Amino acid sequence: MLGLHRVVAGGGRSDLGRRLDIPQTARPLHLIWSYATAIAAIHAFALLAFVPWFFSWTGVVLAVLGLYVFGTLGINLCYHRLLTHRGVVCPAWLEHALAILGVCCVQDTPARWIAIHRRHHAQADEQPDPHSPRAGFLWAHLGWIVVRNQDLVRPGLVSRYAKDILRDPFYARLEPYPCWVGVILLSWLLFFVGGFVAEWMLGGSVDQALQFGLSLLVWGVFVRTVLVWHITWSVNSVAHLWGYRTYETGESSRNNLLVGFISNGEGWHNNHHADPRSARHGHQWWELDVTWLTIRLLAAVGLAGRIATPSVQRQPGQQGALEPPPAKD
Repeated sequence: MLGLHRVVAGGGRSDLGRRLDIPQTARPLHLIWSYATAIAAIHAFALLAFVPWFFSWTGVVLAVLGLYVFGTLGINLCYHRLLTHRGVVCPAWLEHALAILGVCCVQDTPARWIAIHRRHHAQADEQPDPHSPRAGFLWAHLGWIVVRNQDLVRPGLVSRYAKDILRDPFYARLEPYPCWVGVILLSWLLFFVGGFVAEWMLGGSVDQALQFGLSLLVWGVFVRTVLVWHITWSVNSVAHLWGYRTYETGESSRNNLLVGFISNGEGWHNNHHADPRSARHGHQWWELDVTWLTIRLLAAVGLAGRIATPSVQRQPGQQGALEPPPAKD
């Protein structure tokens, strides 16, 4: 664990390390079998990457690119910074396209993902927090997803925390189970069919086309999905346990170097809890925030505006804090 960075003074609680029970609304523990089965199956399919027959360099490249295309653009930028916290605005067509990328990460619909994250911020590291690691590392990383929690039942949760999202007919149409699951399955089919057809048209046999299509499915879909899952889940678990605290935020969020880098900026989690609306999570020069750089690029070409930047009052003092630029229209 890194030593504590300088913490901005003010209002800290003395119980940051205390143990919490699993939320009352999740007890007694009952598995959500559909979620548990899907997570186990996708992990099992991802393990096929260790079988040489399913290997292709194209599949590996798609998996690596997918971490950015689906994880960074779909989850970090769209689900989190754009929709949850309204830290940036994009044209509707681009926002909806990014949301589809987020759906393909198999992390539920935009509305439910956003509602859960807003609830986390409302009571972070308190007993009702859906995924505080004070209730256990495994609970924060995965357990909370596969255990039924009455607080997270879709209609009540979404109507309380994400009603604004469902005012957009696009997200309302995505919300029913067959729609968002259909998007996921269609994306999987496109990976396989794209690989099969490409190999066949280049003169490969049916067996070669089948092998290539399945390699893209295993690497470009299942390996990528599992990696994005664990990166996202590590923000909930690792980044509330290990790292340095630049700000006194009243909960246990940390800036974690490893998670910060592999998540393209989401692991600067203490910075985020200090200023949730800000679209920029990396506040220091070493806190590389690829998601923020992407937002700046979109702004440069006229595809992003009304960008929320860190409040100067929350910037760490005595190290050349920069005045934030005004929000762009």
